[in-house]
Amino acid sequence: MALFEIFDPKAAPRPIGIDLGTTNSLVAYVKNERPIVVLDCDQEALLPSVVSYGETATPIVGRLAVTRATEHPRETIASVKRFMGRGADDPETKRLGTYAFVPRKEGEPNVVRFDVGSKIVTPVEVSAEILRALRRLAEDELESVGGAVITVPAYFDDAQRQATKDAAKLAGLDVLRLLNEPTAAALAYGLDKKQNGTFLVYDLGGGTFDVTVLLLEDGVFQVRATGGDSALGGDDMDRAVAGELLVQANVSPEARERPAVVRAFLTAARAMKHALTGAHEARIENPLGGDLTLTRARFDELCGAIVERTGAVCRRTMKDAGVTADGLDGVILVGGSTRVPLVRAKVTEWLGKEPLADIDPDKVVALGAAVQANLLAGEGNPDDILLLDVIPLSLGIEVGGGVVDKILPRNTTVPASARASYTTQEDKQTGFQIHVVQGERELAKDNRSLAEFTLKGIPPMAAGMARLEITFRVDADGLLHVTAKETVTGKEQTVEVTPSYGLDDDTVERMLLESIDHGEADLAARKLAENKVEASRMLSATRKSLGADTDLLVDGERERIEKAIETLDRARTGADAGKIQLAISDIDAATKEFAGRRMNRAIAQAIAGKAIGDVEASVETALGIDLAHEKGARAISHGDTSSHAPPGGRGPLPRPKDSKE
Repeated sequence: MALFEIFDPKAAPRPIGIDLGTTNSLVAYVKNERPIVVLDCDQEALLPSVVSYGETATPIVGRLAVTRATEHPRETIASVKRFMGRGADDPETKRLGTYAFVPRKEGEPNVVRFDVGSKIVTPVEVSAEILRALRRLAEDELESVGGAVITVPAYFDDAQRQATKDAAKLAGLDVLRLLNEPTAAALAYGLDKKQNGTFLVYDLGGGTFDVTVLLLEDGVFQVRATGGDSALGGDDMDRAVAGELLVQANVSPEARERPAVVRAFLTAARAMKHALTGAHEARIENPLGGDLTLTRARFDELCGAIVERTGAVCRRTMKDAGVTADGLDGVILVGGSTRVPLVRAKVTEWLGKEPLADIDPDKVVALGAAVQANLLAGEGNPDDILLLDVIPLSLGIEVGGGVVDKILPRNTTVPASARASYTTQEDKQTGFQIHVVQGERELAKDNRSLAEFTLKGIPPMAAGMARLEITFRVDADGLLHVTAKETVTGKEQTVEVTPSYGLDDDTVERMLLESIDHGEADLAARKLAENKVEASRMLSATRKSLGADTDLLVDGERERIEKAIETLDRARTGADAGKIQLAISDIDAATKEFAGRRMNRAIAQAIAGKAIGDVEASVETALGIDLAHEKGARAISHGDTSSHAPPGGRGPLPRPKDSKE
């Protein structure tokens, strides 16, 4: 901050950009059309993301909290970002257990809670303390702070994003937008360099990893694909090095369980990592006495597997974007962990080009967030930049047979919305059970369950008559909103999908890898499930038709239809989708002429002495079961493209037996 600076007391509050990091956090704003970071009284931009409780009524945040970590490991929370939106039972909550976690009781929300001695706190509350410290730092510089753009990893799911917004609210901040970190970095580089082309943003921080391929073209930042791991970063390197140092120091297994020892060696490991960035061998003080040494070659051995995991994500994301390493115009490094020589060497080797790192990788995300905050607050020219982010994992609902109907596929540009139409699969069904899932597998049970809710009060109608419209809307922050509306009655329900915990550290990787590894088997399982549902619907409709219009049958027709019914009923209990499909075709052929006679009778009855408008309604009602048989029963397999659904419409809703009142 300048020694003398004149503030206008009537000036509007200044928008700010915040990089809420795993290891360090910082805040920036735009001054004279250029983003700059806010410095503290020691002229430091980085605020350690560490909060210590116990000594005073107000928690200690930042470098002073770091100094308390060794002596007060349980009361000092570091790397809290890795716990955001997570469940109490997630593996991440137990790794190198420095903290005292409060066990979850039955009926309580599935969230992480830390016992810090004087109180019980959640990751949201800890993050709020960090954000509050950043807000005060900005207020010291700007006097008055307006809205904030806060960055999050691209692979943060709904729970993790919502947890970040909740923390900001507790800190007294008005969130203008949650911005993906790779996009923020590209925004900073794009404005400074005015470069067009296809870029890969490699963002390896303290606790999260993101890789994004995006197209920069005349002010438009379009994300082509994104990937990553919300639980992979420099902390994992520290843990690997700490394990090596514990062996060197001959620390007993019993001592390794003590939080103070664990914290001391993690701190030593981080110092060793930093020292090896510029040297081929480093020596530090042993927390238990004496010295410890480590070479860069040994460091590379310890951390090689961690870095290789990022390479696999890079290759998969480039494949999703449809680009090769030769097609990239540049690589942008983001995050403090990209300073590690092994990381830079591997990125250069994988992508065949020297990465861009001329903007401080610790600051570039905050600078981009400040630019976006300035634009959203109405400062500058909003036409200068357009951000087009994407959804990292597909969103859909469970339909009949337990299969997933993807409404918004992954890598869809946000904000985005999509609508799909569904129908009932049983007569007199008076409710819909809507199960929202996230992931890439074909069956709902293999994906992440986000939410379930019920739309009730639907009048009993014939199967296939009710029409339910499901609308998915993902806002600019990446949060999902779901609306369900029954078009005949106008019954409607809207929910904001906010699951109680986030993805564990292997879920995102598993979702994508399993969608590839099990792709063929998943498609076969989907086809079998769809055919079984269709078979059940056709059997029900055909049996009802035989009972309702027996007099329309001709000689030998009942026997042919009943034989087809028996064949289909037997086939649907097996595991051969082909046999079921063949039996469906047989029953369709056996009932074709009978169905035609039924339709002629219904039309004749409907038009007797009625106006044309009344006829249309009467025919629809009279043929409700037949329509379900001829059209709705196949909606899952073949798509319902009638006027009741948009092109590519979907089939009946799942589990009707659960959705009845």
